[in-house]
Amino acid sequence: MNQLQLAGHVVDIPGRRTYPAVVTLANGRIQSIEPATAAVPDRYILPGFIDAHVHVESAMLVPSEFARMAVVHGTTGTVSDPHEIANVCGVEGVKFMLDNGARVPFKFCFGAPSCVPATIFETAGDSIDAQAVDQLLKRHDIYYLSEMMNYPGVLHEDAEVMAKIAAAKRHGKPVDGHAPGLRGDEAARYIAAGISTDHECFTLEEALGKLQLGMHILIREGSAARNFEALAPLLNSHPQMVMFCSDDKHPDNLEEGHINVLVKRALAQGYDLYNILLAACINPVQHYRMPVGLLRVNDPADLIVVDDLRHFNILETYINGTLVAKNGETLIPSVPITPINRFSCSPKTVADFRIASHGQTVRVKVIEALQGQLITNRISAILCDHGGNLVSDISQDVLKVAVVNRYNDAPVACGFIHHFGLKRGAIASTVAHDSHNIIAVGADDESICKAVNNLVECKGGISVVSPEGDEIMPLPVAGLMSAEDGYLTAHRYSLMDKAAKALGCRLDAPFMTLSFMALLVIPHLKLSDKGLFNGDEFIFEDLAFPEE
Repeated sequence: MNQLQLAGHVVDIPGRRTYPAVVTLANGRIQSIEPATAAVPDRYILPGFIDAHVHVESAMLVPSEFARMAVVHGTTGTVSDPHEIANVCGVEGVKFMLDNGARVPFKFCFGAPSCVPATIFETAGDSIDAQAVDQLLKRHDIYYLSEMMNYPGVLHEDAEVMAKIAAAKRHGKPVDGHAPGLRGDEAARYIAAGISTDHECFTLEEALGKLQLGMHILIREGSAARNFEALAPLLNSHPQMVMFCSDDKHPDNLEEGHINVLVKRALAQGYDLYNILLAACINPVQHYRMPVGLLRVNDPADLIVVDDLRHFNILETYINGTLVAKNGETLIPSVPITPINRFSCSPKTVADFRIASHGQTVRVKVIEALQGQLITNRISAILCDHGGNLVSDISQDVLKVAVVNRYNDAPVACGFIHHFGLKRGAIASTVAHDSHNIIAVGADDESICKAVNNLVECKGGISVVSPEGDEIMPLPVAGLMSAEDGYLTAHRYSLMDKAAKALGCRLDAPFMTLSFMALLVIPHLKLSDKGLFNGDEFIFEDLAFPEE
């Protein structure tokens, strides 16, 4: 019997106490927890952290590399929605994530994507219908039905949507929600259909309304969407009903920290230690019935050791009794990766990005990107004719944005966006939720075209075009993820981020924010490969206002 003893102060989260003890690990499980009869080291032992909702793909890392980086920060498991790769590669993409994640010691709990494609208003690479969802939910390594973004389909009892929810109920697995801004009777009907969580609340009032209806609320702090400050009071008012999540986290941010950052932040703001740890360690495991240990005898030995309960510096991370990280270093080796992808479009010309002006001046609808939010505002701008076309107006910070169908050759959809702040050049990405077509924004049509064609050539990635030269970071796995070491990917992404900001971009996370400008299920105004989209009424709109 392989046995290991850890001495320190055990943090009993449900019991709301901390006491000196010796924890004995054997054969991957906790054999015993015995109160110490002698002095113990000045360190603390507790269950590992759980990210209660994350798209691993958004870290631009395959699951095995995500795990290598996450364990350093005390994360032992994630509730992971493979929705992004599924929109590119379908069920094959889900199986890629399952197979790759199973090759490392980490508790990935993947869901069956519920919305592939996310809407009928964009072109995705594949589809997963109710029958395919049912087959996925039969698997032991699929733990839940992933976020039901099609809340209009739930409210109108769409047959396909309801069949997917019914399948989850039949298999006894929870259903994740996604209903930004939904209130009152509509929220009640959505929850009554069987939706158990929401990670899209951006006001405390909205979250409280959903909590009163029995919904669990996830406090999200990712690379783009940041709702911690608004929702943190729930830690004290509803400690049993909240969890922490990142949703989408870029690799440079993951290198800096994960759920541990939220724990430290909540402690610094004076929230109760045990309430914080319920959200970070316990509630997700219980809600999703994750095979993750909670520091109890006979549980899997999934735990962390920290220096103290103020700084929460991670000294060691164990999963199934195996030491997977120590003193800031990962001990999980990389595994070989065979990329999968779906990409089929031809290079574009500058003419493909032209917008005819039809007048000397034109009042157009403009997407307003917001710092730290997925939601956008709808504003307007007056643009002047330039040789019969409408172009970016740097003086107003109204830049052209384009979405290019990556799966077929089709006309390019163009619009305008505010708050990116580029003074020159362009940036482009094939990470563009949810269908992951190519999305680009730039100061001029030529730069936008070049940024897009860089990605056509490498069949996916992110690119920056500037007068000084081009920077390209290929993402060969579905155009979403790198096939390289996670830390190298984080470094390369950091350089891309700096290059984008050198063009004048004022956003904290330029590429992450850009990726959400095609996310049609988040209000108010977005752009798909088929045109400008009204996210409140779920209809397409003309770019220009009617002439007065």
